[in-house]
Amino acid sequence: MTFPGARGALRRLPGVRAVDGVTFDVRPGETLGLVGESGCGKSTTGRMLVRLLDPTTGTVDFRGQDITRTPQRRLRPLRSKFQMIFQDPFASLNPRRTVQQIIASPLRAQGANAATIAREVRELVHLVGLAPEHLERYPHQFSGGQAQRIGIARALATRPELVVADEPVSALDVSIQAQIVGLMERLQRELGVAYVFIAHDLAVVKHISHRVAVMYLGRIVEIGDKAQVYERPAHPYTKALLSAVPLPDPAAERTRERIVLLGDPPSPASPPPGCTFHPRCPKAQAICRTEAPQLAADSPTRQVACHFPES
Repeated sequence: MTFPGARGALRRLPGVRAVDGVTFDVRPGETLGLVGESGCGKSTTGRMLVRLLDPTTGTVDFRGQDITRTPQRRLRPLRSKFQMIFQDPFASLNPRRTVQQIIASPLRAQGANAATIAREVRELVHLVGLAPEHLERYPHQFSGGQAQRIGIARALATRPELVVADEPVSALDVSIQAQIVGLMERLQRELGVAYVFIAHDLAVVKHISHRVAVMYLGRIVEIGDKAQVYERPAHPYTKALLSAVPLPDPAAERTRERIVLLGDPPSPASPPPGCTFHPRCPKAQAICRTEAPQLAADSPTRQVACHFPES
């Protein structure tokens, strides 16, 4: 995904390649965690998955069907199968509509009749832990955690197979985060829905995910099973990210290796040649400055984009 550059006073500024060569799959009923620093392209990737943004190049395949260039009119029947939960529930919920109207809107768009809509809305409100009397209230009358429950109910209204959750708990208090994560896990068990869980909180991602993909400057640098990525990270950037996560054991916290990356992430408008991580990488060598590493399997359950991955 490349965003065109704005026109400056004397010339047009260069475009920004927000997502570059990202490829992954999501399996039925699993949670794929997508992590990385702010601005690395996580949210852009999520929005492309549900066609809120159209990729500049490449394809998005849903159950073997390329939906990338499907016209919106023909895409509508498929939209019931993939939905999105947004980071800020108050920004994504219409303040002029009641909870009843908000949750019913996807069902109405799919052509459901009034009786079906009323029944489904009642079931969804119960499913996400809200009370029937909440149906006639407006978003501003709820706390952040309650508002996010409304967003989750709306996303699940059409019984989707895939939900893209874009940092759904980052704006909430820690205790409320645990409630929302627990709710999403329970709904996954009951409904069999798959999640792409976008976050920068590695502890939350570790708790909820089955597999984890790590992004840096628009590219996936490591993807694999959660246990393998967290316990034996292969990419230097993944290792540095995990070293910044506090440990609950004071003794282990004092003795563990801490990796401090020098400098700031390069601008996506002017990425460095070769491996985009090489200006900050403690293991960088000559080849890293000239040749971009490709994402390749280093085990049956993990892929890494690094010339010198950890063994």
